[in-house]
Amino acid sequence: MRRKIPGNLTLTVFEAAVRHSSFTLAAQDLALTQSAVCRQIATLEEYLGVSLFRRSGRGVIPTQVALEYRQRVTASLDTIERDTAELIARGEGGGELTVAALPTFAARWLIPRLPQFYAANPNITLNLLTRTRPFLFEESLIDAAIFARDTNWPGTERHFLMNEDLVAVCSPELIHPRKQLGAADFSRHRLLHLDTRPQAWRQWFRSKGLVVEQDTVGPRFELFSFIAESAVHGLGIALVPRFLVIDELAQGKLVEAKVPARKPELQETAAGSGTGGLTSTAYYLIYPEQRKVNPALALFRDWLASSCGN
Repeated sequence: MRRKIPGNLTLTVFEAAVRHSSFTLAAQDLALTQSAVCRQIATLEEYLGVSLFRRSGRGVIPTQVALEYRQRVTASLDTIERDTAELIARGEGGGELTVAALPTFAARWLIPRLPQFYAANPNITLNLLTRTRPFLFEESLIDAAIFARDTNWPGTERHFLMNEDLVAVCSPELIHPRKQLGAADFSRHRLLHLDTRPQAWRQWFRSKGLVVEQDTVGPRFELFSFIAESAVHGLGIALVPRFLVIDELAQGKLVEAKVPARKPELQETAAGSGTGGLTSTAYYLIYPEQRKVNPALALFRDWLASSCGN
């Protein structure tokens, strides 16, 4: 059955004309003559039965209908372009994958391990972007995302990667490495906070059986990497995922701010034990349901699961 849609050339010309608000610039962009652009726009207007541009002395002005239609056309053309590039790469035994990840997770955990992924999958190109908040997959060219917490994205599948083990750390200049800190000790130091988790310290203290005054007071940072680096330079005590500061702990740049172990009968209700603390936060690989057939994504998903110990 013949599809009732305009041709690709017509839609490409339309998208360029709206983007530039000019037939002349659209023609230059697409290496066409201005008359060819005018013919394509006239054909599209006749096909749709609506006016897409208002002619003025200075050129053309897209109508509201054109602006709305262009958003959908652009998304469709981007999808076709991406899928075409992916198919070409796959035909050579590889593929292309665009993944969004939390900045600190990407810099401190994922990137150091990517050489292993490329060694096992040399023909796959992995494009890495950063995102700190949920987004709409259909409005982007992103194939998958790595996020903390069980983000509720409709029409997606998710795969558990790892739990988050929070640990309090600071410069060895602030505390003696072997000293265990009580509530009064924490009150004497500056607490460093992640902007999106204002209650994290209070929850962590509660899991340790501690009540610390002004536990929500202190400087706030957008990224865990900012907090970790601030702790290295002695700004205060940071509460960060353990896997993000493994190197700093091993090198002695940071030490754990340890607390006395809770009594056994209290540990059952605590969110964690020992020096760290398991929270309800976990890391997931999330992607649209229709992308699960992507072979490159399947390989990346399996490699991630293996690297995380799943």
